[in-house]
This record gives sequence, C-alpha cells and structure tokens, in this order.
Amino acid sequence: YDLSSWSAGLVYSAEERMVLDRSQMIGCSKLFLDLCVPVGLTGTKLGCAEGGCGACTVMLSKYQPTSSPLGEWVSGPLCSLHHCAVTTVEGIGSVAGKLHPVQERMPKSHGSQCGNNPTPRNENLSAACSSLHPADFLPLDPTQEIIFPPELMVDTLTHQHTRGVNTNTYLTPSLSVYLFHYLSVHHSLCLSFSLFLSLSLSLCIVFGASCSLTLLGDVLKAAVGKLPPYQTEVFNAVLEQLRWFAGLQIRNVAAIGGNIMTASPISDLNPVFMASGCKLTLMSKGGERVVVMDEKFFPGYRKTILTPEEVLLCVLIPYTKKYFAAYKQSPRREDDISIVTSGMSVTFAEGSTIVKHLALSYGGMAATTVMAKNTASRLLGKQWGEELLQDACSSLAEEMTLHPSAPGGMVTYRRTLTLSLFYKFYLTVQQKLVKGVRADYISATEIYHQTSPSSVQIFQAVPDGQKEEDVVGRPMMHLSALKQATGEAVYCDDIPLYENELYLCLITSTKAHATIQSIDTAEAESMPGVVTCVFAKDVPGSNMTGPIVYDETVTCVGHIIGAVVADTQAHAQRAAKAVRITYQELQPVIITIQDAITHQSFFQPVRTIQRGDLDQGFTQADHILEGEMHMGGQEHFYLETNVTVAVPKGEDGEMELFVSTQSATKTQSLVAKALGVPASRVVIRVKRMGGGFGGKESRSTTLSTMVAVAAQKLKRPVRCMLDRDEDMLVTGGRHPFYGRYKVGFMKSGKVVALEVTYYSNAGNSMDLSLSIMERALFHMENSYSIATIRGRGYVCKTHLPSNTAFRGFGGPQGMLIAESWMSDVALSLGLPAEQVRRLNMYIQGERTPYSQILDHITLDRCWDQCLEISSFTQRRAGIETYNRDHRWTKRGLSVVPTKFGISFTAAFLNQAGALAHIYTDGSVLLTHGGTEMGQGLNTKMVQVASRTLGIPSSKIHITETSTNTVPNTSPTAASASSDLNGAAVHNACEILLHRLEPYKTKNPKGCWEDWVTAAYFDRVNLSANGFYKYTNTGRPFNYFSYGVACSEVEIDCLTGSHKNIHTSIVIDVGNSLNPALDIGQVEGGFMQGVGLYTLEELKYSPEGYLFTRGPGMYKIPAFGDIPTDLTVSLLRDAPNDKAIFSSKAIGEPPLFLAASVFFAIKDAIIAARKESGLSGPFRLDSPATPERIRNACEDRFTKLCPPAEPGTFTPWAVVV
Repeated sequence: YDLSSWSAGLVYSAEERMVLDRSQMIGCSKLFLDLCVPVGLTGTKLGCAEGGCGACTVMLSKYQPTSSPLGEWVSGPLCSLHHCAVTTVEGIGSVAGKLHPVQERMPKSHGSQCGNNPTPRNENLSAACSSLHPADFLPLDPTQEIIFPPELMVDTLTHQHTRGVNTNTYLTPSLSVYLFHYLSVHHSLCLSFSLFLSLSLSLCIVFGASCSLTLLGDVLKAAVGKLPPYQTEVFNAVLEQLRWFAGLQIRNVAAIGGNIMTASPISDLNPVFMASGCKLTLMSKGGERVVVMDEKFFPGYRKTILTPEEVLLCVLIPYTKKYFAAYKQSPRREDDISIVTSGMSVTFAEGSTIVKHLALSYGGMAATTVMAKNTASRLLGKQWGEELLQDACSSLAEEMTLHPSAPGGMVTYRRTLTLSLFYKFYLTVQQKLVKGVRADYISATEIYHQTSPSSVQIFQAVPDGQKEEDVVGRPMMHLSALKQATGEAVYCDDIPLYENELYLCLITSTKAHATIQSIDTAEAESMPGVVTCVFAKDVPGSNMTGPIVYDETVTCVGHIIGAVVADTQAHAQRAAKAVRITYQELQPVIITIQDAITHQSFFQPVRTIQRGDLDQGFTQADHILEGEMHMGGQEHFYLETNVTVAVPKGEDGEMELFVSTQSATKTQSLVAKALGVPASRVVIRVKRMGGGFGGKESRSTTLSTMVAVAAQKLKRPVRCMLDRDEDMLVTGGRHPFYGRYKVGFMKSGKVVALEVTYYSNAGNSMDLSLSIMERALFHMENSYSIATIRGRGYVCKTHLPSNTAFRGFGGPQGMLIAESWMSDVALSLGLPAEQVRRLNMYIQGERTPYSQILDHITLDRCWDQCLEISSFTQRRAGIETYNRDHRWTKRGLSVVPTKFGISFTAAFLNQAGALAHIYTDGSVLLTHGGTEMGQGLNTKMVQVASRTLGIPSSKIHITETSTNTVPNTSPTAASASSDLNGAAVHNACEILLHRLEPYKTKNPKGCWEDWVTAAYFDRVNLSANGFYKYTNTGRPFNYFSYGVACSEVEIDCLTGSHKNIHTSIVIDVGNSLNPALDIGQVEGGFMQGVGLYTLEELKYSPEGYLFTRGPGMYKIPAFGDIPTDLTVSLLRDAPNDKAIFSSKAIGEPPLFLAASVFFAIKDAIIAARKESGLSGPFRLDSPATPERIRNACEDRFTKLCPPAEPGTFTPWAVVV
C-alpha cells in the first residue's frame, strides 16, 4: 500500500500560536505540556501524571460540524492534537490583561486554584462564591469567550498517521484497508478511530468503539428520558457507574472501546456489559464477527479473546427486562477506582417470581471480571425470597473466594461485599415486586445523591472606629490568589530554563535492606543526552547530613543511591532506569511497628512524661480497662512536588538555588556542607511553594544537596522536579503510630489514672522523629485533666523511607489515641461520650502533666458554643429516631475538643528576623524569615506592616524569602510563623517609624511620602532589621489554641461507605489577623484531617515496597467528602496577649478536629453492632475506611466470610 501521501506533520493551535512540527522530531509519546514551558505557558501543571489531580487539564477544541467542538481534556500525547485548538488557563484571562469572571470569583471568595477536585460541580462553585454579593463581581464580557481558530476548520476525518522516533506509531485511520495492513506489519500501535457514532435499533443502542464515555452518557440519558422504564434498566446502571467514573475531562477522552479492551479486573463498566449480555462487533482483514461479553471474553489478566489482527468496531447495549442493577464500592465515592464492582440481572418466569435467568458479574474478585455461574445455576427455578437469599449468600461465599495473599488485599472485605451487594440487589428487586420490603430495610436500596452543600462562616467584625486602611482583622484576599487563579503565579519549576541547563533524575534502591555489590552505569551513560552520573564519590564536601551510619547499605526501597544528569527530563529518566545495581539482601527486613517491637529496633532515647504514683491511681479507680489502637500514616500530597534549580555562579564556589522548601537556612547549611564551602557562598531563594504541610521542612534538603552537587560537578545549571510517584516514594510522610493504654476511672466517668505507650514508625533515619514523639507525649491527655499519668514513647527504626514532619507534628496521633480510651470509658459505662468528655475537661488554672499552668483557657466556651450552633441535643434525638427506623444505614454523632501547644519545643528555634526597606517613592519592600506555601503568611505580614507603619497595604510588597536578606531563619513550621515573623516585622517597622517620627512631628499635615522624602534628604537610614525571640521560661509552649468540633455522619452498614452530614467548629484564634485566611486554614486543616482519619491509606508490601504512589491508589478528600452542612465560628472576644496584635496560631490546631468525624463513625458503628447484639468497647483503627467500617458492622454476611488465620499466609500489604 502506498502510504507516502499520508500526513507526517502536526498542526495545532495553542493560545493563538500556530505550530507545525515534524513528528519525527517529537515522538508520539511527547506531551503537550512539554511544549508549554519553553513558550511561557506554565499555568498548566503535570501534578500527578495520572489525570487524577486535575492540574494538567486544558480545553481541547476540534472542528466537528455536527457537534459542539469544546470540551475539557487532560494533557496527553502531542500527536493526538492534530487539527485541534488547545486553550490553557492563560487563554482565559490574566491579571496583566483582564480577568475572566470565573477567575475573579474564586479569589475574591477566598478560594485559590488547588486542583484537588478536577470537576467541581455547580453546587460547589455556588458554595464557594456565596460570600460576596453578585454586584461585587465583574459581569461576563462576551469578548472573552473562546473563538475557535478558523485555520483549523478543516476536514479532520481524512486518514492520517504520525510516526515517532523509537516509539509506537500513532494511527488515526478512516479506511480499514490501511488499518489492517498496519495491524499485520506493526506490533505496537496507538489507535485513534474516527467511529464516534451511536445508533438506536429496536433491541439495543449501538455505540462506535471510540465513542467517548461522555457521549455514551449523553445518549443513554436521552434514551432513558424517552423509553419506558422497563427497557432502560441497563442504561440506568451504566449511567450510575459513569456518575462516579473519573472526572469529566477523563470521560471526555476515554472511549467505551478502550474501557473494554484494557480488560481491567476492576472495571466499572465491564460487569454491567457482561451481566446484560452486551454484544461486540469485531473486525479484521478477514471480515466481521459478533461475540457476546460473557465469562469467556476475558481469558486471563488483561487479556481478551480478540486475535492480534482484530479490532473492536462497536458495542451493542441491549434494552432490558425489569430487573437490573449495578454497584460499585471504592475507597472514595468520587473519582476513584473500584474495590469491588458488579452487574446483576434477573428474569422471572412469566407471571411468577420463579427465577428463569440470573446473571451475577463481579469485578475485583479475580484477575478478570468474573461471572458467578455456580450461584446463578443453583438459584434457577427457585422462588425469589428469604430461602433463595440464604442459598445465594452461602453459594457466593463458596464461589467468590480469594486467596488471603490476593493482590489488592482487603480479602475479607471484598468477599463480604459480594454478599452485601447481592443483598442490595435482592432488596431492590423485592421492592419492585408486589411483596415490597420492610420499611427499615428500604435505605439499603436507595441510590446515593449528593445533597446541595451549605456553609456558614462566623467571625468578629473589626471594632468600630478602626481606620479603613488598617487591614488587620479584616478578611483581606490572599495576595497571590488572583495569580493562582490565572496560572500566573510563578513556582520554582516555572522559572525559565537557563542556557545550557541540565536535568537530574534520581537512582533509588529497589531493596529495603541490602548491601550494594556493584553499580553498572555503562548502558545509561551511552544513552542519548546523558552527561554524567553522580554518586557519593562526587560529593566535594561532606556527605554527612544527619546522625546516621554511612556505608554501602541501603535501608529502604527508595533510598537515594545516585542520580543521572542529562539534557532533558525524559533522557535522564530513561537513563536512570538503565542503571544496573546488584544487591546482597540482608535480614531482618523490619517494615512494621510490630516488626520493630519484635526485634527491639528503636532509636534512642525513649521519652517518658509522668506525674503522680500510677499504682496508687489505679488502686483508687472503680474500673480499669486496657486497649490498643493503630493509626496509619499520611502522604503530604502537596500539589507541587519537591523541586530544586541550582545555578553555579562561576567563582568562589558560589551557588544560587531556587528551592521549594520550608527551611531555607537548613537547605543553605546542608548544601554548603556538601559542596565544602562556607554557607555565605550559597544563596537559597524561595518565592512560594505549592504546598508543604511539613513535608518540605527537612526532607526537601535531600534533593537540594543532590542537585547542587551535580551543578558543582558540571559547572552548569541543573534542575530536578520529582514526579509524583518519585516524591511519594522517597520523601516519607506522617508517622504511623501504635498505642497501648491502661485507664483507671470512676463510676461517674472521671478518669483518675492513665498509662499510655506510643510507638511511632520513624523509617530508616531519625529525621524529626524524636521531636514528633515528644509532641505526641505532650498531647497524650488531649484536653483532659488526669491526676496520675505516665506516657512513654518509642521511636521505631524500620526499613521504610524516613518519615517526617506533617501538620500537627505528632499531636494528631497522640490526641486520637487519647480520644480512643475516652470513647472506651464511655462505652464500658454505658454513658454518653460527650458527658464523659465534658466531665474530664481542663478548667482554668489546672496543670498539664508537664506542669504548665493553663491560663486564659477558653475550652469551656468553645465547647458550649459548639453544642449550641450544632443544635446538639436536637441532633442527637433525631439520630436516635433515625437509627430505630433504619437497619442498614446508621447515623452517628460526636463532639471532640482539642488543646494544641504553640511554639517550637526546641527553644532555639523560637526566633525570627525581618528586613524592611522604604524607597524614596514611599513604597516598602518587606522580607522576613518565613516561607509562603499557600497559607497566606505573606498576606498577614503585609497586614502587620501596614498597621504598624500606618500606610495602605498596597504600598508594601514581599518578593521572596532568601538567605541573603534574612539569615539564620527557623523553618516555617509549628504554627508559629505568624507569631514569630509577625513580631519581627513589627519590630523592623517600629524602628523605621521611630526614625521617621521627627519628620512627622515637624510636618503633621504631611503625607507618608513627604516624611520619607524628608528623611532621605536628611540622610536617615530607611532600612531596618527586625528581630524577635520568645523565651519559654521553663514552659514547653508559649500558649495553647483551643477548639471543639461536632460532626454527624451516616454509614452504609452493608458497604462501609459513609457520608459527612454536618460539622460545626468553634475555634479560638485570639483576635484574628485575617478571618478569611484563618477560616480557610480551619476548613483546609479539618479536611486534611478528614483524609487522615477516614480515607488516606498508605499500602506497603511485606518487602517494603510502596504501592500507593499516586492519586490512582492514594485518595485524598474530594468535594463530596466535605460535610454537607459546615459551620466554622471563630471564638469572639478572646484576645491573646502572647502573640502579635492579640492573635493566635491557626495552621495545625484545626486538623485534629476531624477526629469528630472518626468518632461519629464509631458512634454509628455502635448502633449497627447493637442490631447484632454486640455492645461494649471495640477496636477501630485509623483511618476508618469503608473496609474497617464494614468489618466492624458484624452481621450474618460477615460471618460467612471469616478472615484467614494470621501467620498462615503472606499478606499483599501490611499495616506499617
């Protein structure tokens, strides 16, 4: 065949830049984003490389005369853009030009671009934008609407192909003769069909294999609206699955054929297609054939019955009889892969309820989507009723088995789900039959629908008479919000490429505990673009960056061994994979806390806090109980991964580094140490971070030193931004904790004695683990006064990447275990948990176990106001009624307090510096030692300076944090940055004010500029250094932040899913510097806590390999996880005399309040267990995932699926 006339070029439009590239130069695998950075389009980010975070979303437009050309799209292969217009965020509006109204509404409503949910629904946007009147916003300007480039209005159905270099061939055929020729001679093709049509026939609807899932949904919705309900059961089932299938931009490009042909064993749609008997038309050079999607269609893992020469042409989805349903259970309801998914169909003999045909299809129960053939056969001819249900469950328990070591884990839960989902189907069918179901069972048949959310934010207005230009206490917009909404905010990797710049990629260990026998870099160094490899021998200074033993031993999977430096990221990454390392594996491999306890593998010292005589305390108690709890770790999941750009300056060993770090000074110190130069030769610059949460306090230095060494070796700029999977692998996260406790208490619920032992999984190095354990011990009693108490903390040394700081710094772990024993006390006495908590709460003047007197305590006020605004009494009564009326869904309620100590526990860190310059035009340049990571620190510092100097905030600018302006800074951490840096800024401004005072006195009617000009001509220094230090005077903390949260949840007892119905939060922030930012911190910290306590789960293999290395398997909260009804109230009239302008810290304290959701879930489980005759304390580990919730709601289905005996198998994943 003559293919010489096929197009070999690529034509597309991006932000009005017409581009024509020769595909031989770019390769099919190159992404559109790869071309964005060189031309300055940095607003679109590659946040996860999975399409899971939404940061890479752009709008793709293609000329299609018969349909709308516009749609959302996730950045993909460049070759797929032929004849397309691509609109990135820069094409919508800009701060420099004109904002689009949507871009304006987000920042003015105090919301910045985050990307955590790529498909916000209308109700989410409405809730976000409800705080301002519509008149405050710009109207829609029609001239800002996107115009499709006329140059691209061409016939796109002409056959085309694009060939890449050393890659697959990307083919968009319209003539089958060309396609099948290519299939016969090429082994690797990326196909993009032009068959997008759907066709309605008398018995089915036929969809072209390349119909997008969006089109599939649109066509089926239209059919459901026109056809009688009994014909559309399958359509409704497909629509229900699509409702939770990925994000809109994924559905816009994902095809129905691709969904089938990937043969995923956890596909959402394949069980529906199989249970409904969908037919597939296949085509090859020899002609067409039609096959049914049945139990034979998937012969093995990721395999179908298609031959290599065949392609899927179309899918026939049939009309149905009356009874069909589909179910999906996933860790998170929105945009998540399945744990178990199913399609179920039943047909009865005419005029009866005798089963004539039954099809039960399950995903997630084998290496392929499977049919429960034995169960279906066993139930044929039986009456639809209780006896059939019993037989079905017994048969499914036997047929749907999994080996205890099955990939994916959760074996007991998955087996139970097969029964629970069938039971839902049974009740759904029963309800449609004349018989109906019990009223208290109906909730098991209901389809989940998101209720429109609502939120209330309450804060105290500024005092009457406060000057308009005094912005302290006002809800001032985040200074970078507009730039974030338009994509113009510059992050580290957005810095334009330097001439001669190189890219670095890490070489990491694949073994958890082994010695390195050899490293072979020959193949890697021979690859295109590779410049050099960097190892320990290349470090010109010291490789000693911490108190660990240095040898040839790797101590975790992900241990950094070296790096490859090449001309591009792609070349560096490809070469890094080619480095061959041989290992001698060592024993033992210690992965879990239990492994560490067994092997007594602990870092020293062991920390203890004790007050009183424990033996005497327990003797006085009426009751004593013992318990234990495990709390999992957490990935930081900042949107911007760790990144460093190192630029050698060419003389005296000087180097400038642009780093995404919370610790500029620590980075400077370690880079200088590695390079063997004084710290004065190294400058660290931090403009802003795309999130930190503690993950960039110490762990960012590992990458920075590596990049600096490479740059020094090559005398060229070197850049590295970790991919999401790399970052999750090597940087560590929140420490998992295991706690054992013994509690002595009175009949009233008063706790009189407590002994608690904490074990944390530190990983392979100490890092900040000892300080984290100390803070956990400082918070072991949470908000409760206990006369006799002892806490002991063991830091476990394991073969995992070193865990590190994370928002709360050990406090959330210590306090959760405290609330666990408090819950157990209430359960054992049969008393309301809120009554027991209130009885034990601290009061004014009491001492903590470490002898700090609690003054200005507002805990009782927060508690009482929280109960009031949540309507706690009425809510509790409503829940009791609900639980009586519903067997298979239960609601729970919990109110939880927090007391969080503010300041660094290492006293020397409680210091800060600032530098302020006044220029002759009256403008002020401000610098301080803190770093901006989205929390609004710079905004608050501008507010502080504005009030102190008495000038509008518009005159003050902060450009960045750098070590050559403010030296020896403390990390931006411990929630103390506003306190410390605010006081330093205040000090610097006070010095300047003092210098200007004579000129203000001399010219009282003058303005700011007059006084500045006069001082300048009088040769007055208009630059000042500010400094502040806090002296602990024997106390661990400067003061405490207090808060209380009340949450209501509803659980599905059959699947373990839950929804967050209501949360009310009252929190003491003193006199808020900025209520908008503080409420944002409360809401954001709370939701991060919701992820910690109910959703996010790190999964490691027994060999220490991290499975959860991206959003595909690791789930952070989505919009649907926000409580439907959320109220945040900042406590009124609670000034704090220990911080700047009577404010209080806000970063970390709110996170623990999400424990109210955890214990509300536990409260709901208690109600479910009561139905099975179970009562008293029980263990519920964190996070309270659907698996743990379902397994705790014991019933007749769970009894049919008992877990395998521990020790009789090797689990797929272990609890670390």
